[in-house]
Amino acid sequence: MTDHNRLTELATRRGFYFPTAGAYGGVAGFYTYGPQGAALKRNLESAWRERFVTREGHMEVDGPTIMPEPVFEASGHLDGFDDTMIECSECETSHRADHLVEDETGIEDAESLGTERIGELVATHEIACPNCGALLVDAPVSEFNLMFGTNIGPGSSAPGYLRPETAQAIFVEFGRLAEYARNQLPFGVGQIGKAYRNEISPRRGIVRVREFTQAELELFVSPETSEPDLASVADVSLTLYPIDEQRSEGREYVEKTVSEAVEEGTIESPWIAYYLGIATEWYERIGVDTDRFRYRQHLPGERAHYAVDCWDAEAELGGNWIEVSGFSTRGNYDLSRHAERSGGSMTVFEPYDEPRTIERPAVDPDMSYLGPEFGDRAPAVVEALEERAAREPEAFDGEEIEIEIDGETHAIPVAVTGFDVIEETIAGENVTPHVIEPSFGVDRVFATVFEHAFRRDTVEGEERTYLELPPELAPTFAGVFPLMDRDGMGERAREITAALRERGFAVEYDDSGSIGRRYRRQDEIGTPVCLTVDYETVEGNGSVTLRDRDSAAQIRVPMSADGLGELGAVLSDTWTRTRSHAASSTFRVCSFRCRICSASCPGANWAGCWSP
Repeated sequence: MTDHNRLTELATRRGFYFPTAGAYGGVAGFYTYGPQGAALKRNLESAWRERFVTREGHMEVDGPTIMPEPVFEASGHLDGFDDTMIECSECETSHRADHLVEDETGIEDAESLGTERIGELVATHEIACPNCGALLVDAPVSEFNLMFGTNIGPGSSAPGYLRPETAQAIFVEFGRLAEYARNQLPFGVGQIGKAYRNEISPRRGIVRVREFTQAELELFVSPETSEPDLASVADVSLTLYPIDEQRSEGREYVEKTVSEAVEEGTIESPWIAYYLGIATEWYERIGVDTDRFRYRQHLPGERAHYAVDCWDAEAELGGNWIEVSGFSTRGNYDLSRHAERSGGSMTVFEPYDEPRTIERPAVDPDMSYLGPEFGDRAPAVVEALEERAAREPEAFDGEEIEIEIDGETHAIPVAVTGFDVIEETIAGENVTPHVIEPSFGVDRVFATVFEHAFRRDTVEGEERTYLELPPELAPTFAGVFPLMDRDGMGERAREITAALRERGFAVEYDDSGSIGRRYRRQDEIGTPVCLTVDYETVEGNGSVTLRDRDSAAQIRVPMSADGLGELGAVLSDTWTRTRSHAASSTFRVCSFRCRICSASCPGANWAGCWSP
């Protein structure tokens, strides 16, 4: 059995995730997270929120998943949110055309090639339908919009769509959110929630689905004055795959620190570099294997319609590079489009350091002339004159100026326009912020953590499967076992379980089967520690056996008769140290291997120290 098949089997058997509606044969592109998976996913979301929202001082919102049609007309999703599709004429199965080309030819990022070129490659390589084997040579390649449509309320008078990204729920509320931020740039707004894309051919389990969870941050910055402080991430090393390397014969990765990448122009936006630095440290923290991880810059043809530049964090899963998050420079595209469509303000007033005196062309039309001449169209004439003065003041140099109203051209005497160039002192200007967007696919990050944590080894002559999950993410933090459910051991184990749960730990009590089998069950779901209550606990000195998941080593930990004693401190330290990676040079625990310094300590100095 391959590791991929083992992972799929493990995910189903242990309740991490499985296809939705299995009782009805399932439905492609939808998965249900079981008890272990829901807990792991929830912990993953909490870890993202803590790092990208709380620690950065940003706000968080929770918008609706259905929004009215004008939102997506303005955002461009109705016109430019397409994938390439090819349909088999024999079995009538639809396929993602660029994926077929990538799978059959080895070409990377066929998404950027366009429908015509993809069609040529399908014909040249005689690509066949994966479902029935019929050749697709003559099948047309078309674009398919991924939006899920619906109606808001009875009938079809108010069309809406399930959101394809969480971002639009933030952009449409920009004015109110800017007030909450006291109209001071930069400010960020995060959101974790569901998004929907009607994928042509969902595949690879939870990697490509039709309903998924996104964790997105929209950072609103001044296009002229906002710059990040790179000091905290300057020395973070990045594995980069820029455009020029993707187009070269060598196709090599570029290893640079954040500061080097900015100074040498490898990454154009300092903000993108800043978030790549933060993300790198975060991915390491949650257990992503950095040897199977890179940042790839989008080729021009594959960028989203709103993106000025974009770098994808990609992880190697099952031999394939999979996008798990994207870091985009969206410019002012979104806010400008929504301002134009809605008529609302999507700007922030930025004061100058010192007031400035400027010359500004202006008009003050004689309404006693325009009123009788144009009637109820006079306001439109005034608006046209103002627009012409701002755009083309030299047009007022003659005796008449021509303007167009409702498709008709009218000549207006310049004398009645009140045209003049006036001096004005201004304290600042209204700025449409630019947007920097780190966007994480939570399901794909989940898949990465799940696969990268997968381990197989041998313990006491028996093959073992376990997940080396960071304790911060593990669905269950500790397993509590009575050696046997008799002579007070079961009662004491249940007391310990209750006490640990009161302290906020996710704990599973298990008295079924042999201790070895119970250890294996917890190992498979990634439980970092297990403790066993035995005769020495209830009749001797009150200590329990504490077992480490990764090394399978065991130690005795003292407990007080009426509480957890030192056990609670040890377990608390186990969890909190994983978040900070503190004291890595002296991180030791008696007979345990440290996952930070890879050393072990055969002595008795375990108190307050545990492998993170």
